[in-house]
Amino acid sequence: MHKAAASSQSIYPGDGQAVSSAGRVPWPAIAAGVLWLAAGLSAGYWVLLAVGRSPATAVAAAPVALPVGDPATVARALGARDAPSAVDLAQAPPPAVTRYTLLGVVASAGSRGAALIAVGDEPARPYRVGATVDNGLVLQAVGRGTVRLGATVSGPTTVELAVPPLPGDAS
Repeated sequence: MHKAAASSQSIYPGDGQAVSSAGRVPWPAIAAGVLWLAAGLSAGYWVLLAVGRSPATAVAAAPVALPVGDPATVARALGARDAPSAVDLAQAPPPAVTRYTLLGVVASAGSRGAALIAVGDEPARPYRVGATVDNGLVLQAVGRGTVRLGATVSGPTTVELAVPPLPGDAS
């Protein structure tokens, strides 16, 4: 019988031959790791975004002063010939109601309470019932969202103020 000489080739690749993987870079493993990292970071971002939101709270805005137009200029633009001049209008004192801005009230039972009132361009200050607000005007009474001002606590009411409604308030 003739025996075939042992060949150096094997039918199984790698048998008897050491295949070195040190020279190869495992690109599929790196790509999978990068994709898993991106998926984890994305999930973490969305979880933090959902957990980190706080409920929206309404903040009372300060009343906005509307721009004042010159009535004499408007009257002349509309064709009036004897319109009052701007100097005459500037000398007239502003109406009392426009000088006072009611920002808040604290009403209690009886004739007690307080109001936060801004006079002219000054910052708002708290006043109790009976306190002098400005030029002989006294805080007479505090109601729900309204105050009355007059010369004396028990005298007739000269000015009545109301708290401006909040933006977006339907009532």
